[in-house]
Formats: sequence, C-alpha cells, structure tokens
Amino acid sequence: MVKIEAVIRPQRLDEVKASLDDFGVTGMTVTEVRGAGKQKGYTQHYRGAEYTVNLIQKLKLEIVVNEADVDRIVEAIASAARTGEIGDGKIFLSPVLDAIRIRTGERGGEAV
Repeated sequence: MVKIEAVIRPQRLDEVKASLDDFGVTGMTVTEVRGAGKQKGYTQHYRGAEYTVNLIQKLKLEIVVNEADVDRIVEAIASAARTGEIGDGKIFLSPVLDAIRIRTGERGGEAV
C-alpha cells in the first residue's frame, strides 16, 4: 500500500474528486493547510495598508491505495489539479506498512 499526499489549490478540489471518482477511489482525507513554496506569497492592500501574505491557503489530500493503482491515481490527481501556473502543488508518496479498520479489525488492503 502507498499513501498519496497531494497539496493542491482549494479551487481544484472538485476536479480532483471527480477524477478520483472515475478510478473508484472512495476514501480520502482533506485538510485545509497553509504553506510556502516557489510562489513566495503575494501582496494585498487592506484599508489602505499593504501587507504580504507568505503562507498560501492550500488543501492536502491523503489517500491510501494499492501499489498497482499508484501511477494511474497520481496522474489523475496531477492532471486534474494542474493549471500551469506556479502554486499548483505537489504530490508525495510514502509506503504504508499496514492499515487496520477499527470497526471490523480487517487489516492490509482489505481495510483500505
């Protein structure tokens, strides 16, 4: 099993979810996060004062999938989240040693 963590633009969530639905991915965790990367933030004006926002709002998706599906799901996320602009996000992959469904006690791929 592999854990896919994708940091994406909040406005691309619906497209990413629709793309994952096409692959039968039903379980995911979505967390609102803030971060900084190459985008380096932006400058805003509020009530006549200028200030810099250097931590950009993003969403982090966490999905655990079987190894056989990883490449297809990563490509689905990347293509749905891509705008071509700086700040589209990143995808990280990590091995998952085991998973346990608390309700039934199922382990491994059955628990996912």
